[in-house]
Amino acid sequence: MLKIALGQMEVIPGRPDLNTGKMLTMIHDASHQQADIIIFPEMAIPGYLLGDTWEQQAYLRDCETFGHQVIAASRDICIVFGNVAVEWDKHGDDGRVRKHNACFIAQNGKLIAKRIKTLHPNYREFDDTRHFFSLRKLALELNQDVESLIKPVKIMIKDREYSLGCIICEDGWNDDYSVDPIAALAANGPLDLIINISSSPFTLGKNNKRNRVFSKQAQETGVPLIYVNNTGLQNNGKTVYTFDGFSTVYNSAGQIIAYCQPFTENLDYLELKVETGGLDLKPVNVPNDFTIDSLYQAISYGAKRFLQSIGMNRVVIGVSGGIDSAVSAALYASILGPENILLVNMPSRFNSQTTKDLAAQLSHNLGCLYTIMPIEQSAEYTANQISSTPVTNLATGKQNKLSVSSFVFENIQARDRSARLLAGIAAAFGGGFTCNANKSELTVGYSTLYGDQAGFLATLADLWKHQVYELANYLNKNVYGREVIPQAIIDLVPSAELSFEQSVDEGKGDPIIYPYHDYLFRAFMEHWNRATPEDILLWYSQDPAVLEQKLGCQPGLISRLFPGPREFIDDLERWWRLYTGMAVAKRIQAPPVLAVSRRAYGFDHREAQNGPYFTQNYLKLKHQILAAE
Repeated sequence: MLKIALGQMEVIPGRPDLNTGKMLTMIHDASHQQADIIIFPEMAIPGYLLGDTWEQQAYLRDCETFGHQVIAASRDICIVFGNVAVEWDKHGDDGRVRKHNACFIAQNGKLIAKRIKTLHPNYREFDDTRHFFSLRKLALELNQDVESLIKPVKIMIKDREYSLGCIICEDGWNDDYSVDPIAALAANGPLDLIINISSSPFTLGKNNKRNRVFSKQAQETGVPLIYVNNTGLQNNGKTVYTFDGFSTVYNSAGQIIAYCQPFTENLDYLELKVETGGLDLKPVNVPNDFTIDSLYQAISYGAKRFLQSIGMNRVVIGVSGGIDSAVSAALYASILGPENILLVNMPSRFNSQTTKDLAAQLSHNLGCLYTIMPIEQSAEYTANQISSTPVTNLATGKQNKLSVSSFVFENIQARDRSARLLAGIAAAFGGGFTCNANKSELTVGYSTLYGDQAGFLATLADLWKHQVYELANYLNKNVYGREVIPQAIIDLVPSAELSFEQSVDEGKGDPIIYPYHDYLFRAFMEHWNRATPEDILLWYSQDPAVLEQKLGCQPGLISRLFPGPREFIDDLERWWRLYTGMAVAKRIQAPPVLAVSRRAYGFDHREAQNGPYFTQNYLKLKHQILAAE
């Protein structure tokens, strides 16, 4: 019988001192509880998403020193933990000192073994090959098969030898690689236990897949598998990731027999009979993480941790009477308390009494601080100043005046609200102001640069519009237990209210038709094999029902929205040009995005400002369809 401690800790990136202190406390507690083994996550000492901090040798020396402290603490317990391993006399492909993402196994105050990460992810937010030297590269250098280097670690506990298969995160997600570390461990066995230490960010639905994958591995090898992941918040600049923990234990039949609560720092214990493969323990049910509950948990946890990390405890939110700002207000009020939230309504002549009343009702329901600061006078002043001040051609002496179109005036209003009022109010209030943009708007740049796309964090910018509505209902029902977000806001047509053409009282709203465009935009950027207009038009030409099935939108919707192919194609090209054109420039300058989906804007969705492009097959197919029409 092994008593195993699962050290699901909150890892603070860039603070090896704090992380090590926490580990030493957990080690002391586990030793006091007479645990045989304690397991910590991948990169538990330095953190994982550190950018080019990995290029600082002084930082590496600190991580190494703190690693020695953890090893020294293994006098009465076996410790498995993640840290950077530095080979000071060798260099990596970049010419800098060689670094490995490594798993350390310590016992009796000494380092027993070290295992190097075999598979380095180089997709989404991951950039391991930029900094670390993998076991695959090492095998090539040594002229050996990489599988021969993937060996179990032998430890002695209570006069019995145990064989541990220690791997790191991606080594367990090996379906698309030419190397299978799990199979190699089994071949080089025997094995008593597989340990996967991870630093794996939350993605909606990821744990459901992880349970299927790791369960299969335990079942195929006939060996129990322990997965230990960290909690906390890490970022790579433009994208902020939550880490949910959700450490899990699988028996030799692949059944889940224990797990740690997600988004909670825990030191949990498990008594595991290796002889039975854990089959004597009753299987448990784990939460489905592809739910609105998981989504709320990740966003609330991420926003709270982000505020803590930047030392902000007061927030200003521009509330328009619309759904996005209402959800932001309810979310932040639940995190910081309503007394620390200042809601600001900034109407112009284009704002209806309906939305002004709804903004006030929302503020009253939440109990937040509230103020009304109209922008009509200042926006008009800016427009008049631009249109009445002459512009001189210094070569000819000729003067002209600029014209402020209705579209330009819309943007003047949006910038006046954010760059002038909200920024100034936030400074006076001693806080920051939010960016309330959703993912649909961010996709096509339906926002004003330095206006409503400004703020300290884009908390909702990885949520499609329909998810924002889901979150609104969840906040009312499950978080507050009452209607804090008025139902009228949920039912109201979404609108920027920056002109009379966007009058909500007349049912006029955003040009984005969210029940369709949410899913079209998702296909553009979130599908693993990202769709282009060629794919969309091909599916449409086969049958609109085929396209609806591919996108996942409501059946019959496309035929109701578009009278014929010409209207469909015009709409498709309009949004594709925006998505790959001006919206890219706006996204590059947008606030950091809190990531929860399978692909978020920022470092997770790397873009170049190259402009729109339509493939040759698309142009050919378009010509054929329109000619036939």
